[in-house]
Amino acid sequence: MTRPLTPANQTLGRLNWTWQDALLILAIVSLIVAIVRTASNFSGALPVNLVISTDITALPGYTAQTLIRMVLAYFVSLVFTLIYAYSAYRFRLARLILIPLLDILQSIPVLSFLPGVVLALIAVFPGQRIGVELASILLIFTGMAWNMVFSFYQSLSSIPTELLEAARVYRLNLWQQFWTLELPAGVIGLVWNSVMSVAGGWFFLIAIESFTLGDKDFRLPGLGSFLANAASKGDFPAIFCGLAVLIGVIVAIDFFAWRPLIGWAEKFKFEMVEAQNSPESWVLDLLRRSPTFRVISDRVFQPIQSALDKGLITAFPVRTLPVNARGRIKFPALLNWIFVSGFALIVLWATWEAVILLRFLSRNDWLTVLRGATFTALRVIVALILSLLWTVPVGVAIGRDRKLAQFLQPLVQIAASVPATALFPVLLLGLTRIAGGLEIGSVALMMLGTMWYLLFNVIAGAQSIPSDLFEAAWVYKLSLVQRWKTLILPAIFPYLITGIITAVGGAWNASIVSEYVTFQGKVISTNGLGATISQATATGNFSLLLAATTVMSLLVVLTNRLVWRPLYKLAQDKYQILI
Repeated sequence: MTRPLTPANQTLGRLNWTWQDALLILAIVSLIVAIVRTASNFSGALPVNLVISTDITALPGYTAQTLIRMVLAYFVSLVFTLIYAYSAYRFRLARLILIPLLDILQSIPVLSFLPGVVLALIAVFPGQRIGVELASILLIFTGMAWNMVFSFYQSLSSIPTELLEAARVYRLNLWQQFWTLELPAGVIGLVWNSVMSVAGGWFFLIAIESFTLGDKDFRLPGLGSFLANAASKGDFPAIFCGLAVLIGVIVAIDFFAWRPLIGWAEKFKFEMVEAQNSPESWVLDLLRRSPTFRVISDRVFQPIQSALDKGLITAFPVRTLPVNARGRIKFPALLNWIFVSGFALIVLWATWEAVILLRFLSRNDWLTVLRGATFTALRVIVALILSLLWTVPVGVAIGRDRKLAQFLQPLVQIAASVPATALFPVLLLGLTRIAGGLEIGSVALMMLGTMWYLLFNVIAGAQSIPSDLFEAAWVYKLSLVQRWKTLILPAIFPYLITGIITAVGGAWNASIVSEYVTFQGKVISTNGLGATISQATATGNFSLLLAATTVMSLLVVLTNRLVWRPLYKLAQDKYQILI
């Protein structure tokens, strides 16, 4: 209960205010002013021939506009994650459709979404910049959402049965069970995969803010288009300045957002003994000790939360729908039939439209697609194996060692967030000189879109291991090999499989920018499915684009269904931490 603010308490509150509180208020006001001023640039007509300056003085405005797109895309991804993963977890029929559909969606490359999304939104907002802005936000969303959805669904599916039984004993309704059990169970994985998802958004930033469709050039002022223009001109001073600003932004986001969130998420970790390696954050400590934030929490956040809880508890009584042993809701047969019929109708319509478009392809086009799929598949396998060799030990070390995490975590987030396309002008100078050129070098570039998914999921898995299990391993004097075999690998296995599923999709996506590169007005490419998709997008060959995207999606989905999904089920059934 909040104490009433008596005159004595008010005086004490004034005495407890510090310079940190003034800094907090100033930061909030500055943020609001910056958002309002930057948002004013998003209206108006779309310039026909927009010139992206490589002048360093343009960087602050470009950076602010890019940040707004990234923040909006992340919150759309977060809302989508909570709704999509929870629906798949709660409703059995929805799970049978949504999870395979998620395999397909996360396997479709960002550039394959691009033509349809851009053209549709431009048609809705003809001649207006808002159409291209919305398209860019949705494309960043497609690079963020899938990883977060997989992580949250895996966390929900791995909730110990004993906790679900306790929720039923206490007769929690749907909202109470979600707010007190299911959401906390997924917070650690969701936070770490949010870091990775935002890094994925940065990865495709250049392609999203500066792209062509046939003979039409669509550009938006932003950090990505700045780096793209600098790279195309070979303007290395501008490239280095753009990268310096990008790294500075990533460091600031890590300090002011991710570190506090990672430290805050630790309170949702199940522990029998006090943890010895809790993450630290100066910003989180400031907020927890700040009288200003305490007043805001008591007067604003808590009343809103109380009103929301009261409304949702009223809307969802204790038991209104039949559920099974895992809490999954069972719908009547009529609703199931309507749901399946609607989904089948959409699939049939999309299939018919695809057949009409694919009939323009020749036999040589199909051979090009299949040959490219073979080369890219081999590169994906090599990139995955090389990534696993270092991400598992490093991820466990970061997740279990607080001091090491404080040092390496920001460096890892910076490395994961720097767009590979921004580094291409520098990397290509070396890649073109080694044996095999881009044919081999594309594997290294592809790893930049693969290994971070693995690393961040391993870190989340290592951090979620209860400290009392390590205490027990120490009591029983298990050797290092025994600890890895009996504790660490089984505990991180569900997170590792989640990381592999998203990493494979990320590797296929990264093939688009690693097999087809534009440098100083020249196109450098190698045989592969990614190069085929990039070339089809650049030339506006939508039939070839659809064929290559379909083959890529089928390969990813079949791999997931035949290899990774059985391992995912094994992780849920055999390697779940029980209490």
